[in-house]
Amino acid sequence: MATAALPTRDDFAALLEQSLGSNDSFEGRVVTGTVTAIENDMAVIDVGLKSEGRVRLSEFAAPGQKAELNVGDEVEVYVDRVENVHGEAMLSRDRARREAAWDKLEKEFNKSARVEGVIFGRVKGGFTVDLDGAVAFLPGSQVDIRPVRDVQPLMDIPQPFQILKMDRRRGNIVVSRRAILEETRAEARTGLIQTLSENQIIDGVVKNITDYGAFVDLGGIDGLLHVTDMSYKRVNHPSEMINIGDTVKVQIIRINKDTQRISLGMKQLESDPWEGAEAKYPVGAKLTGRVTNITEYGAFVELEAGIEGLVHVSEMSWTKKNVHPGKIVSTSQEVDVVVLEVDSEKRRISLGLKQAVSNPWEAFAEKHPVGSTVEGEVKNATEFGLFIGLDGDVDGMVHMSDIAWGISGEDALNLHRKGESVKAIVLDVDAEKERISLGMKQLEKGAPAVGSTAAASGLAKNSVLTVTVLEIRDGGLEVQAGDDGATGFIKRADLGRDRDEQRPERFQVGQKFDAMVIGFDRSKKPNFSVKAMQVAEEKQAVAQYGSSDSGASLGDILGEALKARTDKK
Repeated sequence: MATAALPTRDDFAALLEQSLGSNDSFEGRVVTGTVTAIENDMAVIDVGLKSEGRVRLSEFAAPGQKAELNVGDEVEVYVDRVENVHGEAMLSRDRARREAAWDKLEKEFNKSARVEGVIFGRVKGGFTVDLDGAVAFLPGSQVDIRPVRDVQPLMDIPQPFQILKMDRRRGNIVVSRRAILEETRAEARTGLIQTLSENQIIDGVVKNITDYGAFVDLGGIDGLLHVTDMSYKRVNHPSEMINIGDTVKVQIIRINKDTQRISLGMKQLESDPWEGAEAKYPVGAKLTGRVTNITEYGAFVELEAGIEGLVHVSEMSWTKKNVHPGKIVSTSQEVDVVVLEVDSEKRRISLGLKQAVSNPWEAFAEKHPVGSTVEGEVKNATEFGLFIGLDGDVDGMVHMSDIAWGISGEDALNLHRKGESVKAIVLDVDAEKERISLGMKQLEKGAPAVGSTAAASGLAKNSVLTVTVLEIRDGGLEVQAGDDGATGFIKRADLGRDRDEQRPERFQVGQKFDAMVIGFDRSKKPNFSVKAMQVAEEKQAVAQYGSSDSGASLGDILGEALKARTDKK
């Protein structure tokens, strides 16, 4: 019986090639090998090729950790090349893990499932994450819900991530930690918000402060504490009341479960100072308060914590008109005010600053009654008169018709300049309308006393009396009734019936003649007329001496009337 020949080395090689294929088929594959030795920081691995390969121990450990590998352990490695220039197989544990990781990650990405990874490095715009062999990019904006200053505590620890996008051909993976936190937070918020109710009082921690309020953590869900709900008193900035990290007691005002927004309040835990405000602050009461804010339209004055009233610009000063409130009062100034109106429902109180001091117009009227003489400086000259500065920081006005006798108002205005000191008589004071009427021409010699009547001065309308020429002007004559009576004026047209008689120059100063009182101007000064007297005498003569059947001529009648007047004198 013939003995079978033992297999040769070539036979083993053929059998190996038959079972595994050619050596070339190993390249680019992940295979299982056995650790045959550990030399320094390298692991020697036999994958069934002609020669063994070497892999760094660091490839068998997670970032920041030590590799736990022993001789005889089976590991998966990636065959990059079957043989290099040294005759060794080129193997990679990282590449093997990466290929396996990509397969796994693609499945998780398609299911939108979370994956676990480790942040191990920092790159431009973000960080690198090890996803069990595959390296992903974590943008800085995706690290946390809010910006994180120090990422070091988050590095080298396993944690979940959400894959945003991946491209195996380009080896590109983008992940987010923020998406996980938002999802977790949303779940926690939904659960927590179901346990909260409006008007509930709860403790919270101040997490952030803005100009308009503060965000308070209620144990996993944030609520907004608006600045207007922090206190009944004025709060210019939330930092005046609270600081980040403070534990505060708040009341839930509103809950919107659709948007998961919660509005909080602190002042709701205090007693409302507006309750009974109308009884505490009756109209007309004089109070002391502190100026808290100044605007274009007025100033706010705090009467007590939580109650402020508005002093409108029109109620700030009796005499300072059209000036900014900041020129009358200053912030934090203590001022006396008077309550003008209270509306508890609208939480409004109207205050008056000027009402807390005496009305200067009334004070002037008491000190300077009508007819008294005052002196002041010409503050302003307008087209209708002069404004004179008087006691008590008030102004009086001299109408242009009351500046001087015998000249037009325009000419009278030109006689005086701003800054000039003048004297005048008080004609009228209206404290309610804040008006003082003055007269300057009433101080001239012969002017009637202010407030006097025609009867009191011995004059009556339509009375005829003898006058004396004081001054001859183009427009007429300045005359005086009797030897020591009131002065008046006769216009050119009133000097006679005929045009020849209406020439002022035909008279002389000191000349006396009769004239009729035809009226009085606004300062009670009489106006005379020779023409009116002649017309009246003519009518009287006709009525007394003539009739329709007498046959007497008008000349006869007037002759008789004049003769009778002459005989009477």
